[in-house]
Amino acid sequence: MNRDETMFWWPARVLHWLMAIMILAMLFVGAGMVASVSERHAWLLALHKPLGIAILALAVLRMALRLWRRPPPLPRELGAAQRLAAQASHWLLYALMLAMPLIGWAMLSAGGYPVELGGGWRLPPIAPFDPSWFATLRWLHRTLAYALFALVLLHLGAALHHGLIRRDGVLRSMLWRRRDAVAAAEGDAD
Repeated sequence: MNRDETMFWWPARVLHWLMAIMILAMLFVGAGMVASVSERHAWLLALHKPLGIAILALAVLRMALRLWRRPPPLPRELGAAQRLAAQASHWLLYALMLAMPLIGWAMLSAGGYPVELGGGWRLPPIAPFDPSWFATLRWLHRTLAYALFALVLLHLGAALHHGLIRRDGVLRSMLWRRRDAVAAAEGDAD
């Protein structure tokens, strides 16, 4: 079977969109957790922990897939600065997808709180109990959450710029529809 070199490999596309939904949900759950002192706080926290660990596991898988199968090349028309920005922003997204759950896990460990995943599964602590470390890691987790939110917005803006303004195939490479159907739809929009 021939591989379309202009499209991301289908497992990479599945993981991209699954993780996009999970990360957006996680950002809103996290915002809801810190803004609520009601009974919803416990429910949101119980959702936040396993979702974070799932994101960590999928980020590792995603990085492995990206290293195994290179993504489609960027358009030749992009300048060196834009190429560097695209590559740097992607690797920064990967770094945050790994760092956020690990810092959250370490934060809970330092606070003496277990990371329970449901069904009796409990992760071991990865940091010693230390209230000052808990406070530092909590600040870092919150700060990086804002950075991740900003980077997600930047990523979305860049994708829309490529898909709606430049129409250079970058957005199309991550979509579900076949390349020729998307190209025909883009041609109809002209």
